[in-house]
Amino acid sequence: MKKVAIIDYGLCNLDSISRAVEECGGKPSITDQRKEIETATHLILPGVGAFNYAMENLREKGLPELLTEQVVGKQVPFLGICLGMQLLATKGYEGGETAGLGWISGEVRRLKSGEARERIPHVGWDEVYYQKDCPLFAGIPPGKDFYFVHSYHFCCYNESDIVAYTPYCSRFVSGIALDLIFGVQFHPEKSQRLGFQVLRNFLAL
Repeated sequence: MKKVAIIDYGLCNLDSISRAVEECGGKPSITDQRKEIETATHLILPGVGAFNYAMENLREKGLPELLTEQVVGKQVPFLGICLGMQLLATKGYEGGETAGLGWISGEVRRLKSGEARERIPHVGWDEVYYQKDCPLFAGIPPGKDFYFVHSYHFCCYNESDIVAYTPYCSRFVSGIALDLIFGVQFHPEKSQRLGFQVLRNFLAL
């Protein structure tokens, strides 16, 4: 059974992602402890809240360095969810310009509505299309709906890091990947059957 460390940095309720991981066959642990993170086979960074506060909390716990050791150094499979995906960026502008983890080059900016029907925050079900093959989406046809809650989006500097997009507010990046680092803007734990398939695909890595 895969041992999954769900990173706790004090900003959100992590019970739903923990239950989802367990249902998908993993052994979840909600933690900020070095030993549990170092012995995990997979790492998940969830997130609900503001970019600047999230990075501040991560730094206070000494987590950026530890996570970088595991993910970039040891190539432990990593999944960032919603804000957790955004924190992979070089920097974000929510709450003022703030340096992110910097694992995937890009910046996080507020969504801009192009028409009256496009409300911000973007809340609810929306389609995800693929720009290239990605193991996270194996067995899931393009154009299927996943559940979103966000006001900011990831602007990748490198087109090659984008694996999926969603046609809202013109178009925003909804999936990124670099080596074994993955991020999704939607919430797989709230996206029913297909969201759970994403988690199963991640645990299979």
